[in-house]
Amino acid sequence: MQHTNRRAFLTLSAAVALQSSLAARLTAAERSSFRLAITTDEIDDDITVAAGFLKRFGIKHCEIRGYWGKYNTSQPIERAHEARQILDDAGIKLAILDTGFFKVGVPDLTTVDGKKALDKQWALLDKAFERADIMGTKLIRTFAFTYRRGETPSRLHYPWIYEQVQESAARAKKAGFRLALENVGGSYVATAAHSADLLKAVKHPALGLTWDPNNSAQSGDKEPYPAGYKMLDANRIHHVHVRDYKYNADGSADWCGVGDGDFDHVGQLQAFLKDGYQGVVSLETHFKIDDSKAKASEYSIKALLEIIERV
Repeated sequence: MQHTNRRAFLTLSAAVALQSSLAARLTAAERSSFRLAITTDEIDDDITVAAGFLKRFGIKHCEIRGYWGKYNTSQPIERAHEARQILDDAGIKLAILDTGFFKVGVPDLTTVDGKKALDKQWALLDKAFERADIMGTKLIRTFAFTYRRGETPSRLHYPWIYEQVQESAARAKKAGFRLALENVGGSYVATAAHSADLLKAVKHPALGLTWDPNNSAQSGDKEPYPAGYKMLDANRIHHVHVRDYKYNADGSADWCGVGDGDFDHVGQLQAFLKDGYQGVVSLETHFKIDDSKAKASEYSIKALLEIIERV
């Protein structure tokens, strides 16, 4: 009988400790100096499941890429309304709508197919405006064209790319939106240096960055923070992605849980505070635990909350 009572007591104590730990994390999220978000499909493809996860951790913002089996810009309008209602019911605001706009190769405009490809991108941007408006954000994630693996990007393409980015920003401003162009591997804007050059070339007020220091590292940047970050105009960083990476001996980088890799999260977050960053800091997990994105996102958001406590 005593053994049974002791086991029950230990089980209850463990449950209380777990609840206390979760409550502490919720409090940490709510009192954080940063507005935190998670990309929903890094939790689950089902918006309802992702919203429940975010609510459990006291995260009041999200980033949406794909849901219910399709990229958001491929979803019918009715589904966008449905997703918005789920977020509203959970008390979660969409921080940024992700698009694949300009995440395509540089089209050959001397051909019919090339002209059609560019027209398709402008149509995609219009779809993004429509869905972003429905889902409650004025910030849209874009890119700056890509090149194939193994290719060497031509510097000759940059003036044309900057012209297209300038045009996209002008269209965004007219429609009442801002663009946050992300640096990403395989793109003409992949590193901090590329991002800095873009901002110098395209000064449109509706254009800023989705700063992803992890992508910069994977694209060969040896020090995305502090050296890379110092190249950027901090006032034009509209959105931020966080996760972590480990450098390999050959200089490449592999994704891992926040706090387990080589990125200086404390230093970067302190720099954001110093520079008055007002945007959202969004976890884009990019790895799995036991083949589960949700487990990996839980691992990384807990670690990020602990890191924020030290900032």
